[in-house]
Amino acid sequence: MTAKNKDKPEHISDQQLLRAARSFEAMMLSQIEISAKLADDLKHAIRIGMVVLALIAISILVLLLTLSSQINRISDVVLDMNTNFSSITVRMDQMSGYIDSMAKRVALLQLMDDQTTTMKQEISTITSDMDRMRQTISDMGKQVTNVRHSVDGMSVSISRMDDQVQLMASDMQHMAKPARTINKMFPLP
Repeated sequence: MTAKNKDKPEHISDQQLLRAARSFEAMMLSQIEISAKLADDLKHAIRIGMVVLALIAISILVLLLTLSSQINRISDVVLDMNTNFSSITVRMDQMSGYIDSMAKRVALLQLMDDQTTTMKQEISTITSDMDRMRQTISDMGKQVTNVRHSVDGMSVSISRMDDQVQLMASDMQHMAKPARTINKMFPLP
């Protein structure tokens, strides 16, 4: 008889089945609720991450646009300075030519001491050479004035470039504020 009792399964009551089903249902509902909360938290984290990434992208775009405009301004000032340097180089070449011309004329004056026999002719040559030298000195004075104006133009250009660099520095400080705020909110290791 004991062998027959072992072969028969124990009888489970309906109440026990009902309790087990309710317990299973409660566990499943609890698990579904936890999964829904985790999904909502994940959605919020993804949305916040996308907003932060969008703010960083906008900050980088504004920074790049500002840097581009500042670089264009500095490029214009440098081109203006190059133009002034070119005109100064041309004027310095002209002055070098005038100095060479004056050196040749001074050499002619030294030769005049040795040529006493043709002094009247040489005096007229000296007079004409002196007139040319006066004209050359006058031209040199004009060239020096032009060089002075070019240097003044360079000074103004350098002053403008300095103003642009200071403006760019203040713009960089202003644009760095959102990045510092984001860095304070989400510090990088």
